[in-house]
Amino acid sequence: MIVFLFVFAYFVFYLPNYLGHPDNYTVANPLKTPAHIVPEWYFLPFYAILRAITFNIGPINSKLGGVLCMFGAIVMLFLVPWLDTSKVRSAVYRPWYKLFFWLFVADAILLGWLGSQPAEGSYVFMAQMATLFYFAFFLVALPVLGLIETPRRLPNSITEAVLGKNKGSGGHPAGATAAPETKG
Repeated sequence: MIVFLFVFAYFVFYLPNYLGHPDNYTVANPLKTPAHIVPEWYFLPFYAILRAITFNIGPINSKLGGVLCMFGAIVMLFLVPWLDTSKVRSAVYRPWYKLFFWLFVADAILLGWLGSQPAEGSYVFMAQMATLFYFAFFLVALPVLGLIETPRRLPNSITEAVLGKNKGSGGHPAGATAAPETKG
């Protein structure tokens, strides 16, 4: 945790514009439209979702669908407490949930990368598949895993989990007794 805070503080105080796109730092010219818009890095996954749904098929234009999916992706994060149906909240005791969680993290990173790429060719298809997995994680995986997954056995109490090696000996190693106090 401390290592993360040091790295985070280094970026905040010494390299605040490191992850920014160079096009965001050029002087605005009202007579020239940029080739493609690149938002800041923390908006890139949602921008990829917006562009994955926003496409034209003949006279059909689905820009509203892209906007709704982009804001729906943010709303999904607020609905997690109700979508997760498992009685066990810790991923330590849920091996299948842990696997799907790390797949979701990889998917979010992929969406972030796809948001920085131009919306053409195979990037659009990859963004559509990553968007499908994003919503499937929240709407399918979380509720279904909570119902069908058998979590590992939970400890009876925090002391059993922490002092499990000593088996209730009061914190002393097995077979050892406390030394008598002496005045002196």
